[in-house]
Amino acid sequence: MSSALITVTELSVKPDQADAAVAAWLAHHAASGIEGRILYRGLEDSTLLELAPLADYDRIEELRKDWRVLWDAVGPMAESDFSRQLLHFVEAPKPSADPLPDTPYVQMRHVEVPPTAYRAYRAWREETIFDVVRNAPEVDYFEAYHSVLSSEPGVMFVSGFSCAPEDYTAVFTSPRYQEIVRQAGDSYITGGDRGLYTRLYARVTPA
Repeated sequence: MSSALITVTELSVKPDQADAAVAAWLAHHAASGIEGRILYRGLEDSTLLELAPLADYDRIEELRKDWRVLWDAVGPMAESDFSRQLLHFVEAPKPSADPLPDTPYVQMRHVEVPPTAYRAYRAWREETIFDVVRNAPEVDYFEAYHSVLSSEPGVMFVSGFSCAPEDYTAVFTSPRYQEIVRQAGDSYITGGDRGLYTRLYARVTPA
């Protein structure tokens, strides 16, 4: 069952130290005793991404202490500060049986929608985005979250897939989906650089 709450931690690391940063992060996971977290590596840049299920809000203090240890373990190899988000589950056209997708790849699809358009956006995406996803065998899981605390507020789709990345991305570059993107931009997405982005990652945590 998809986790009701997840934390998203992202860090840009020095390209020549990316392998060392992955090893340090995985070692930190092993030493922490906190289960369920998955580490991914960006396919488009030297970024690391951690997804973690959260049982309830009371666990934040435990994670805050853990993040301080992670700062010391991986921070020396970073090119940026850690970016973190707390997200809550909304709905899933293709839910995962586990708290997080167990696939070799994930895509994070972020959309910022003004509060005045959110209700209409929810109805619209059910008939458009979710219809595409349900009928795409390349998409194993597709879960919609929304920000609780984030410097990038809005909707976050966590999409898990097992096929080749180029086969997966073809689903979202089809003429039909490009029309969906156009409709979203015209009616629902805020302007600026943070209104919409997508990023691909490969899992490095052992399955």
